[in-house]
Amino acid sequence: MDRRIRVIAWIYLAAQILLVGTGGLVRLTSSGLGCPTWPKCTADSLVNTPEMGIHGVIEFGNRLLGVALGLVAVLAFIAILRMRRERRDLFRLTLLAGLGIPAQAVIGGVSVLMQLNPYVVGVHFVISVALVALCTAFVYRVYTGNGPRARVVPRGFAILAHVTSLVVLITIMVGILTTGSGPHAGDANAPRNGLNSELLQHIHSWPAYLTFALTITLLVIAFRLNLPVQRMVGLLLVVELFQIAGGLLQSNLGLPPFLVGIHMVLACALAAAMTGVILYMKSPVDRLPGADNNREREAALRA
Repeated sequence: MDRRIRVIAWIYLAAQILLVGTGGLVRLTSSGLGCPTWPKCTADSLVNTPEMGIHGVIEFGNRLLGVALGLVAVLAFIAILRMRRERRDLFRLTLLAGLGIPAQAVIGGVSVLMQLNPYVVGVHFVISVALVALCTAFVYRVYTGNGPRARVVPRGFAILAHVTSLVVLITIMVGILTTGSGPHAGDANAPRNGLNSELLQHIHSWPAYLTFALTITLLVIAFRLNLPVQRMVGLLLVVELFQIAGGLLQSNLGLPPFLVGIHMVLACALAAAMTGVILYMKSPVDRLPGADNNREREAALRA
């Protein structure tokens, strides 16, 4: 694979996560309505004006980063377009991720027009997580190539990993609801979802700790059986440790904006690491030891 495409893939993933970070900055500095309309910043200006102050700068800056991400998406799609027949997997990934970016822009605009409705903002974040997962898959596929793939972990491990991914998704979804009930609405007059924030913080911790326990189990099995996913599971555990530590700190310190922003970015890193674990449970057949005996290998893994 062309080295330039690998660079584009990493930039694409990093930019997706960075956009979540700047979106968090918008919200945590009460700049969500810094540009009070969409797609223009004001009724008469495409860009922010001096009268709008720092909030206008932050909100419009986030919109500009969204435009930059769109350009990266176009660049990735063009780079893959010429090889779309032999690398249909990369073509589909860049197409889906590329279509997700204008969808994000529209949903972001709707959230502004609806005065930062917490449920619309939540959908905005969910799509960001999905795009991070797609870009993670893009990076993985750029490095591993195309062709038939075989499972390189036992069936029981694969089932446990998929259960863990489901719990990760639940953790993120409950976290979105928790944030929607908390103090960081993006604007002083923005509505909240009306749910009990303190109760949701406790509920949010339950799937988070279950994710942690499941990940430790995966790591122990991966090391005992010397599975090729052990590094990715280890990375997943490290992200979870930082996420849990950040969650405990922000809960005990009264939800300081800086820590909440880090927590949001780490949620995307968590999704990327979990996606990596799922992807690395399979490997191209021609890269497996004893590639001529793959049928016997698959039969052994099914046992």
